[in-house]
Amino acid sequence: MAQNLIDVGSVRIGQGQPLALIAGPCLAESLELCLDVAAAMRDRCRTLGIGYVFKASFDKANRSSIESDRGPGMAQGLRWLRQVAERLGVPVATDVHESVQVLQVAQTVDLLQIPAFLCRQTDLLTAAAHTGKPINVKKGQFMSPSEMAYVAQKLQHAHQGGAGLMFTERGTFFGYHRLVNDFVGLGDLMDLGYPVCFDVTHSTQQPGGRGSRSGGRPERAKLLARCAVAAGVDCLFLETHPDPTSAQSDADVMLPLDQATDLLGEIICWHRANGT
Repeated sequence: MAQNLIDVGSVRIGQGQPLALIAGPCLAESLELCLDVAAAMRDRCRTLGIGYVFKASFDKANRSSIESDRGPGMAQGLRWLRQVAERLGVPVATDVHESVQVLQVAQTVDLLQIPAFLCRQTDLLTAAAHTGKPINVKKGQFMSPSEMAYVAQKLQHAHQGGAGLMFTERGTFFGYHRLVNDFVGLGDLMDLGYPVCFDVTHSTQQPGGRGSRSGGRPERAKLLARCAVAAGVDCLFLETHPDPTSAQSDADVMLPLDQATDLLGEIICWHRANGT
């Protein structure tokens, strides 16, 4: 099946295009953090010929505990994202959790991201499609690849000829506190005809593995990234932080910034050797 392409600012993602990367800290903890991470990843991606999109969340509405940090809120978070885009010249992305957020967020970001737990929320999908912005939908951990075709139908029904759609694989529930990656299923997702992104760091997550927060196996990120690139995905997603132990969200899965930049150097070699 011929694959559609998606344009995120200056970054084109899809079959026949250079490998792309969506990366940043889980939460937009401060403007300084966002700028530091975005600058480091932008410079490394430029050196390697990888298209780069900065991503950080202004609100994490699905935290395990009511006491968990959620972020700076939409107004402040969007101001920071706008400054990252303007100062560093990179496209930016963020999550939307409610349909009432979508229009305002779309005025700032280049890519709207639908969280995995919300990938079947029709009103949210419809609102996102109406903006005409490109959309990245994370496949729910509870859904099969074939079911994502119905997500695409909802978006297409809301906005014929929209700006583009991409699906992101981030693991499938396997009992409690465990995610697995089905690479046969990854191929099935790719067969739907849309660009496919592989979420490297969330795929190492152990949901609820630490009671009031999730655990993770970040040492397996490199292995999964290799497998995904060998499988022919169009884009990688990862979360990174200068000091993950101090991060306000996803501390157990985020890669230290130096490890993330090193990983990209290895992965681009795999990508080129694979002829993709």
